[in-house]
Amino acid sequence: MTFIQEAFELGNHFTSDRVLQSYLRRWLPSEVLEEIRPQLERVGADAGGRLWDLSMSARNEEPELIHFDPWGRRIDEIRVPAAWKEYARVAAEEGLVATAYDGAHGGHSRIHQFALAYLLDRSTHTYSCPLAMTDGAARTLLHHGHEGLIAEAVGHLTSRDPDAMWTAGQWMTERTGGSDVGLSETVARKDGDSWRLHGTKWFTSATTSEMALTLARPEGNPAGGRGLALFHVQVRDEEGALNGITIHRLKEKLGTKMLPTAELTLDGALATPVAGLDNGIRNITPLLNITRTWNAVCSVGSMRMGVALARDFASRRVAFGAPLSEKALHQDTLGGMQAEFEGAFHLAFEVVRLLGREEHGEISDPERGTLRLLFPLAKLLTARQAVAGASEALEAFGGAGYVEDTGLPRLLRDTQVLSIWEGTTNVLSLDSLRAIARDGALEPFLAHLQGCLEGVSHERLGGCTADALGAASAAAQWLKSAGAESQEAMEAGARRFALTLGRAMSLALLTAHAQWALDTEGDDLPMLAAERYASAGVDLLHSAGHDGAARRRLAMDQ
Repeated sequence: MTFIQEAFELGNHFTSDRVLQSYLRRWLPSEVLEEIRPQLERVGADAGGRLWDLSMSARNEEPELIHFDPWGRRIDEIRVPAAWKEYARVAAEEGLVATAYDGAHGGHSRIHQFALAYLLDRSTHTYSCPLAMTDGAARTLLHHGHEGLIAEAVGHLTSRDPDAMWTAGQWMTERTGGSDVGLSETVARKDGDSWRLHGTKWFTSATTSEMALTLARPEGNPAGGRGLALFHVQVRDEEGALNGITIHRLKEKLGTKMLPTAELTLDGALATPVAGLDNGIRNITPLLNITRTWNAVCSVGSMRMGVALARDFASRRVAFGAPLSEKALHQDTLGGMQAEFEGAFHLAFEVVRLLGREEHGEISDPERGTLRLLFPLAKLLTARQAVAGASEALEAFGGAGYVEDTGLPRLLRDTQVLSIWEGTTNVLSLDSLRAIARDGALEPFLAHLQGCLEGVSHERLGGCTADALGAASAAAQWLKSAGAESQEAMEAGARRFALTLGRAMSLALLTAHAQWALDTEGDDLPMLAAERYASAGVDLLHSAGHDGAARRRLAMDQ
């Protein structure tokens, strides 16, 4: 009889996730957890069943840009697949944005919301992208207190009604680049009591959204970031016509192919200033903090999906006389993936926990300083871990991991963008240095890390504690010495510095949870994960280094 390999199965994403369930038991009041558990179980079942099946059957479907109607009228309509519309319905009804704003569980609402996002992300073709920007737009409008825009938009952005819910775009990237936003060329011109925008946006995700936040330079303003202003743009008018917007093309991307991403021109688009007529980059910070948090949570969701797929397959795939799950080398591989995932999970969800406390007035000043530094650190570290984890997951399937109709290559392609959008690793490393220089964030960050470890008492966790504290201390010492040397030296090591701080905090959080799990649940698996995470290296500052001349020569091969 011809052999046919048994396919992998996902099962319920929530009930099979030890890490998420343990985290929720630790940080949520028991009555809150019991209230939200039925929803988490339902969403977990959908993510591992119906929605995963839909993502597989629709894996080759992409949005389509229709420039003209049958009579020659320019319409620039983007038509999305039916699966995308189903993801939108689920997101609204399950409250993937609304949960953070309805206040049902106070500061715990963010944990509830992001648990849902974490469960659903990899089964919904990155529908998390418009949700992240929608969440960020709502938070930004509320933060700046623009009463007119709050009345007009926030109710739609946070609605649970699929017919009423809006999504929001974030139109920042121009042909001058995405990272150096201060070079933006879009101009805002006064038109009576209104403003009209003129310029080209080179990369706009979720272009089917009802509104967008964007940057433009009011005429007469100086060059650079301070001369930009933050504007709200309604994409279409009441008759459905585009608001002074021409959509040129949909981008052909490596991944996230169902997500409509367009290049467009603003040619007199009506717009409303959100917060004055300057300092737009600073005023967009509330949005970036939210979208970077979504990025971190979706990164750990990707890692969890990769581990789950590889683990299930290992129990089904027989090679050299036994299942892969019984092979010592494969066990070592899966164990390393699991440990990296657990460290990343606790880092991302510490941002979530502190964000919820901040929004509900429960945060202390030191926690606020810690959060300022955690926003860029968590995004940059978890994104890189997710890309590595997705690659490892595909390799765990051998040749099947390289075959499109298994659905596995899409996991890698869609994950790759996580280290690019919302700030690349290098950009966020520099942002980490700014958080320290401008906001004094390092001291509260180090105190928070040390505080996490104060209750750790198990003998086997002593090494993890020492590694976390040692790496954090080494990072602080490096920053002091590099700063004394030169700005160039500090910038050259910024990536290794940020990664070291991120890994040190990840290990501290994982170690603290391991102690809690031993004491409360009698579970030693988090301790094993902490030990393995530490063994992979925490202090990355001294792994490489050259003087300026050697660095420049090697970088440019000359």
